[in-house]
Amino acid sequence: MDDKNFKPYIPADKVMPEFTVYSVGLGILLVILFGAANAYLGLRVGMTVSAAIPAAVISMGIIRVVLKRDSILENNMVQTIGSAGEALAAGAIFTMPALFMWAKEGLSDMPSLTEISLIALCGGILGVLFMVPLRTALIVKEHGTLAYPEGQACAQVLMAGEEGGNKASTVFIGLGVAAGYKFITDGMKLFPSEIDWAIPAYRGAGIGADVLPALAGVGYICGAKVSSYLLAGGATAWFVIMPLMALFGSDLVIFPASVSVAELWATGGTWGLWSNFVRYIGAGAVAAGGIITLIKTLPLIVRTFRDAISGFGQNTKGTLRTEQDIPMKYLLGGIVVIALVMWLVPAIPVNLLGALIIIVFGFFFATVSSRMVGLIGSSNNPVSGMSIATLLIATMILKATGNGGIGGMIAAITIGSVICITAAMAGDTSQDLKTGYLVGATPIKQQVGQLIGAVVSALTIGGVLYLLNMAWGYGSAELPAPQATLMKMVVEGVMGDNLPWSLVFTGVCIAIVIEILQIPVLPFAIGLYLPIHLSVPIMAGGLIRLYLEKRKASSEKAREDMVQSGVLYSSGLIAGEGLIGVLLAVFAAVGANLALPENLRFGNFGGLIAFILLLLTMLKFTVWNKKLNK
Repeated sequence: MDDKNFKPYIPADKVMPEFTVYSVGLGILLVILFGAANAYLGLRVGMTVSAAIPAAVISMGIIRVVLKRDSILENNMVQTIGSAGEALAAGAIFTMPALFMWAKEGLSDMPSLTEISLIALCGGILGVLFMVPLRTALIVKEHGTLAYPEGQACAQVLMAGEEGGNKASTVFIGLGVAAGYKFITDGMKLFPSEIDWAIPAYRGAGIGADVLPALAGVGYICGAKVSSYLLAGGATAWFVIMPLMALFGSDLVIFPASVSVAELWATGGTWGLWSNFVRYIGAGAVAAGGIITLIKTLPLIVRTFRDAISGFGQNTKGTLRTEQDIPMKYLLGGIVVIALVMWLVPAIPVNLLGALIIIVFGFFFATVSSRMVGLIGSSNNPVSGMSIATLLIATMILKATGNGGIGGMIAAITIGSVICITAAMAGDTSQDLKTGYLVGATPIKQQVGQLIGAVVSALTIGGVLYLLNMAWGYGSAELPAPQATLMKMVVEGVMGDNLPWSLVFTGVCIAIVIEILQIPVLPFAIGLYLPIHLSVPIMAGGLIRLYLEKRKASSEKAREDMVQSGVLYSSGLIAGEGLIGVLLAVFAAVGANLALPENLRFGNFGGLIAFILLLLTMLKFTVWNKKLNK
């Protein structure tokens, strides 16, 4: 439904500074900052967070307060460019670490920086180019139907620009607190960042927590409900499945383990059971959860695709400033060039068939992603489910056409990487164009800004992935890379039939039961797949938000201000830990040892106390903030 009475915040006939040196320069800095932070976060916990609102807030703090410039469209351009780093990083870290893991196993060569950058660049540019012709159909004509929640929230933040300085300071304080905390725990190792206890009276069970600021921030932003689903999955694994295996399978040798369950428990404890059995059960649950989510949205997918095709390209003929898009001839030319690059450039391990698969599935899932984020938001967009579906189909096609072995697996992951990045970028572009539609931005300038963000992020993500791999390695306790590990297992399972299918199908059946119980299956499955040590601190952050939402306040606006202040502080916590995580990866890569001597370190209880103090700082910027409680 087209809202014919809609008027943007800045009228179409008014021209303000928008695509400037200041907005582009600051946007590029935020692309690198949020791209690196979200890459680290996603590789650690399997999820990323939207960068649009914190980017907008930081932009207002710098452009409006520091540079004394007063243009909402400049601030909007900064968040448009800056949020592209988070979207591209999400698509990249969900798939490309599989290439590093195969190299570590000696199956292939290490992917080059050129290969990573080109794959990311192709996906990022395609995501923008595929989405632009859909702007009129999805953003304008369905203004009253598609909410685009993050896009609207970001527009509200921008239109409340006079508060930008205070809001920006909250983000920066959170960033500083998390940076210092992360450096002390994982750099100096004053106290452990992971606390862990076995439960002797309950054989096979254990409990613990990664006491880190980003996890508490993720929990706060996601809220108590989503956090509880994650914790429920973790509790099912660590308090039900693992104890049952220890009880009934004690003398059995169960593939893929090479020793008995009893020996695994004796030598590896809870981690021995988790790494050999539970992660395969969790992988089956995550794969099933992604596909179930995709199947549930099939009617929406079909309708979206039909409407998008019928309205394709109708938005390129506008004459008003707020109706101008990149011309169709440049869009089609760019898509053709990207297809030829993927086919002909040797650094990209894709043949003509692979390039055609990418273009067809890329456009399909970019269309789906652009509409779905309008209904359910970017955080709930099942990009991983789209990627799994793509990998299953692409791997089967490649295998059937004689492209098997490690070469076929690398090609499949490359195809999945490009499509995953394409879908993530299309969703982010649509949210940003919704924000621009509300505030009165110039669409073509936003679209060019998105392309700039995609290029910068693609050129830097390879370095980030290399640093993190050199420091800790993907699949390690520090960087479990859950989504990429799952994608790797899917490709290997289809190509080589070497998965413990009984465990995988156990996870599939658990996911089906969870869906029957009408519990959101994907967050539960991710909690089942990841160690409970990640779910516990996420739940702690979620409980703090629940407390604020239920607490009595002087007015509804005061309550909303408290909750929003917590969101901004949590965004700072995530960004701060992510950046120091990358910095520590640099130190680890060059062999620098920052750790204190063993006799000066604290144990598990020291880590627990430090985390409690960190949680109290979240209350300092919400319920204990006198300005918010007036």
